Amino acid sequence: MAKVHPSAAAAAACTGGGGVRPAAVLTVWRRSLLFNGNGFAVFDAKGNLVFRVDNYASGSKAGVLLMDAAGKPLLTIRRKKLSLKDQWLIYEGEEAANPRFAVKRHVSLLHHRALAHVTPCVSGAKPCHAYEIEGSYLQRCCAVVDDKRRQLMEIKRKEPAKGITFGLDVFRLIVQPGFDTSFAMAIVMLLEQMFGSRS
Repeated sequence: MAKVHPSAAAAAACTGGGGVRPAAVLTVWRRSLLFNGNGFAVFDAKGNLVFRVDNYASGSKAGVLLMDAAGKPLLTIRRKKLSLKDQWLIYEGEEAANPRFAVKRHVSLLHHRALAHVTPCVSGAKPCHAYEIEGSYLQRCCAVVDDKRRQLMEIKRKEPAKGITFGLDVFRLIVQPGFDTSFAMAIVMLLEQMFGSRS
C-alpha cells in the first residue's frame, strides 16, 4: 500500500531559507480511523497521526469534533441555528458557548473566487483578523488569505507516487508559520461540510 503521508521531498519544498520557520505540510486522508465511520485522518511529514475526525455526518446536532491523535477534543464546529445564510461557528474543545470564529459561506450571483469568510467572535473587542477562503475545495485547490492578501494555508492535491494516484480523498494541507494547524484543519472540516461530495 502506498504511503499517504508527505514525503520528505514534499515537506522540504515548502520550507523557507535563511532561518525562516518552515510551513507545516500535512497529509489529509478523508477517511475515519473507525470502522464504517466518516471522517479524516491527518498525518505529519514523518507519518505520525496529528489530528482525527471520526464522524462528521452533516446532520449531526452535536457538531463535528476535531481531536488530536490521542482523542483529546481540540475544536468543535456547529452549524448556526436559524441563520439566513449558511453559517458555522468554531468552538474551543467541546464547548457550546462563546464561539472563537464564525464562518459564512459566500453567496453571490456574480462569479467570485471567495468560498467563505471567517471572522473572530470576540465580544467587546475591535474587529480584527478577517480571513477569506478562495478557490475550489471540490478540486482540492484553495487557500486562506488574510485582509492583506497573504496566504496563510493552502489545500492542494497530493502528487502521485510511483504511478499511484490518490484522487480527492488524499490531499496536502500546507500551513504557514504563525497560523494554527488545528484551526487550519477546522477550516478543511468546514469546507467539507459546505462543499464536500458527501454534503
